[in-house]
Amino acid sequence: MIIEIDNHKFDAILENEKSPKTCNAFCRSLPFISNVVHVRWSGEGMWIPLGDMDFDVDYEDATSYPAPGQILLYPKGKSETEILIAYGSVQFASKAGTLAGNHFATITSDLAKLKEIGISTLWEGKKPIKFYT
Repeated sequence: MIIEIDNHKFDAILENEKSPKTCNAFCRSLPFISNVVHVRWSGEGMWIPLGDMDFDVDYEDATSYPAPGQILLYPKGKSETEILIAYGSVQFASKAGTLAGNHFATITSDLAKLKEIGISTLWEGKKPIKFYT
């Protein structure tokens, strides 16, 4: 999979063995085009707020502490549906408290550039993002 953020392309792998239902649900939405903004409560990450969008998946390989490059899907519950992309230290949270999201993909290239883009979302605001194969 390719993830393009602010005109920079990153290689990513789908975590099919760990989160098969989440991967399948997300792949049905490809190409996925949106905007990414800096997280509010979670630390060094970016997120895509998705409101009440329903991927129709439960928790699988859920974590509250993704490593840089890991991408989580929060499938709805005590907070809205969202995608989180960690670029540094993250404790996934919302105004409702700690969350755990399904680790369904991992960026495998240019994590230094991912961090640079992540920091720029904090200071400059939203960036376009596109997931595709």
